[in-house]
Amino acid sequence: MNDGSQPVSMPLTPEQLRRRCDPSRLKFKNTSQIKELTGLVAQKRALDAVKFAISIKERGYNLFVIGPAGSGKHIAVSDFLKLVQHDRPVPSDWIYVYNFETPHRPMTIELPPGRGLSLSGAMDRLIEDLRVALPSFFEGKEYQSQTEAVDTAMRNRQERALEELSTEASLQNVAMVKTTQGVTMVPAPSGNILKPEEFKALPESMQNSYEAKLTELQAKLAEIMKLVPRWQKESRDQVRALNREVAGIVVDEAVDEVKLAFAEIPAVSQYLDTVRADLVENAQLFMTQDDDPSPFREPGGDDGRFERYRINVLVDRTHDDGRLPVVVVDNPTFGNLIGRIEYLQQQGALVTNFRLIKAGSLHRANGGYILIDMREIVSEPFAWKALKRALRCNAIKFENPNDQGSAIHTVSLEPDPIPLDVKVVVFGDRGLFYNLSQIDSDIADLFKVIADFDDTADWNDNTEDLYAGLIASVVAREELRPLDASAVALAIERAAREADDAKKLSTKVGPLADILRESSHWARMDGMDTVTSAHLQRALDERINRADRIRKNAQEMILRDITMIDTSGEEVGQINGLAVLSMGEGSFGRASRITARVRVGTGTVMDIEREVTLGGPLHTKGVLILAGFLQSRYALDEPISLAASLVFEQSYGEVDGDSASSTELYALLSALSDVPIRQSVAVTGSVNQRGEIQAIGGVNYKIEGFFDICVERGLTGEQGVMIPQSNVQHLMLRQDVVDACRAGEFRVWGVANIDQGIEILTGRFGGVRGDDGRFTQNSINRLVEDKLSKFALIRRSFMSGASASGFSGVSV
Repeated sequence: MNDGSQPVSMPLTPEQLRRRCDPSRLKFKNTSQIKELTGLVAQKRALDAVKFAISIKERGYNLFVIGPAGSGKHIAVSDFLKLVQHDRPVPSDWIYVYNFETPHRPMTIELPPGRGLSLSGAMDRLIEDLRVALPSFFEGKEYQSQTEAVDTAMRNRQERALEELSTEASLQNVAMVKTTQGVTMVPAPSGNILKPEEFKALPESMQNSYEAKLTELQAKLAEIMKLVPRWQKESRDQVRALNREVAGIVVDEAVDEVKLAFAEIPAVSQYLDTVRADLVENAQLFMTQDDDPSPFREPGGDDGRFERYRINVLVDRTHDDGRLPVVVVDNPTFGNLIGRIEYLQQQGALVTNFRLIKAGSLHRANGGYILIDMREIVSEPFAWKALKRALRCNAIKFENPNDQGSAIHTVSLEPDPIPLDVKVVVFGDRGLFYNLSQIDSDIADLFKVIADFDDTADWNDNTEDLYAGLIASVVAREELRPLDASAVALAIERAAREADDAKKLSTKVGPLADILRESSHWARMDGMDTVTSAHLQRALDERINRADRIRKNAQEMILRDITMIDTSGEEVGQINGLAVLSMGEGSFGRASRITARVRVGTGTVMDIEREVTLGGPLHTKGVLILAGFLQSRYALDEPISLAASLVFEQSYGEVDGDSASSTELYALLSALSDVPIRQSVAVTGSVNQRGEIQAIGGVNYKIEGFFDICVERGLTGEQGVMIPQSNVQHLMLRQDVVDACRAGEFRVWGVANIDQGIEILTGRFGGVRGDDGRFTQNSINRLVEDKLSKFALIRRSFMSGASASGFSGVSV
């Protein structure tokens, strides 16, 4: 504190307002001459976590990568996965085949990498060969003569039985006659068939004799007719046996050729045995036309009769070049993640088959790595639960998510699950990770490794070199124009500005890449092969200009005196506070008038913003803290008899944060001391109950926001901004602000406590308590304490008068 013997705090020097990067220290002409950075700047801890998660093979050690947007964590992990040495085998192909015993449950077969397509092609050739070979065998003379012999034998057997019955009937004067309704027995004495009227003319005894014969013979005929279907079945069985024998010769040769090509895979041999049996049993399929629709035929597809013999190659590693798969899931829906079973519409109904089973990202990543954005997957219905279920069961199971919780289930396929061996990497911000960890216990079980990417890195000579290498790598990857040393130096300074700290560099690669693209564009427009600091500065200026509409509108409102902000003169209980507004890509500082009014009261400081529900909890906290400061510093032997009100004038939106609490306290001290505050100085900073000024965010934007207003109105040399001393280390101001301060046209002060700040604002000493317990005469603190003592006296007098009159409605 200033006891009156020390001068008011001095403004900061230009060197304190912006840290410079010396281009001459970089030791290169342009970035094409330096080694590209293969990783990220100062992310060793996070990359070590990535290495650990990749190398450990135990279950549950999946990776949750957290960090700010644009930090380059996706690129870093992807690049690392491509470069890391693996001792794991190349993952397998997976296919689905028809289940001849249970058709609705397709079977999986695991194959060595690249063998799935080979088997599929072999099966296609097998069917095509059989479509030619089998008909030629069945249409051959030998086969035709054998089938004709079987057919002839069956007909001869039937004819012999009928001939024997006909002979027996003729001996009994009965004839066997063929009619439109079949074969029947009629009387025929001497071989002459009797007409009905002739039969009725016979003696009754003869009629009775004929009827007995006819009944007996008709029964024998019926017995023969009953035997005919059995004889036909025996004939068909003989033909089928012949077909199997003939087909077996052709099929065995074709299937054995495929089995030989895949002899090292027992599962394929077992499958081919079932194919062989079904082909032999259904060889007649190759002799008929495909007239009926089939659930195996896709629109415009090949003959559906043979689709069950073909292969559904779910995962093919033919083109993986022996590398483990790294699958990035852009849209992690349930179907894209787990896979799906598709349907076709045929004759008004939806049908499906094993060939319509489609792989998901987990299938393609099986045996390798899958990268998923956490916010995306948790926002998709069923997807997050399905992923956790797959990781817990170590298997991918096809299922219909619409059946979950439903009493009615559609008839569909039930494919065999596929064993899962995958390392899952999910990406998210810190807030999402911490929230999910609280509500979902599976996070800790399934994602045991956390890779936390830093927002910033220390700014030193080493990180300058690393950052230059990072720039070189982005330039090379994006095929941009190289940057000269001056442009790299400006990019490094801009990274410090992005970090909002003169001792740190932002590690966000996304915003850096955007700036490099845009500066390369301006260099190209100028016809230059190298990006200079002028091109980079233009890219920065253009980005600000594109997002500058709201800032300019707000500034115009101030310059036209619609929004009342004074930048000159003095006022009691009135001060300029500073805030930061962020709109999309743009952020800017905005000045607000804060006023305080005081009178005798019961010790309350009314926050008008809170009273109208425009004040957030942090702002309310700041007001309560400054009230605590007043109560603990002034008139300690008397009750605080103050009624004060604080408000952000012309503020119509929500106010939150405590960065204006020191500003509000200065306004209160001015109102209590009746000492005016310089309106040419704007203030930011929070305060604690000890009167110490605490750091706030957005300090650069806040200074520049007030500076821009002062420039438009004309710099006088009296204008400036007062910030917390602890924020001085964060200053990376625009060059025009630094130049104005160097010329003495603008000032920036760093203050550590309220007393230093009030001295700058009022030109009076803050004051300290002497041995007599009183503050320095005519100091701000003395004036404030005297005013509060006066308020206490007035209050006591009022209360005494009220008691004498019998009024007791005021509680002290």
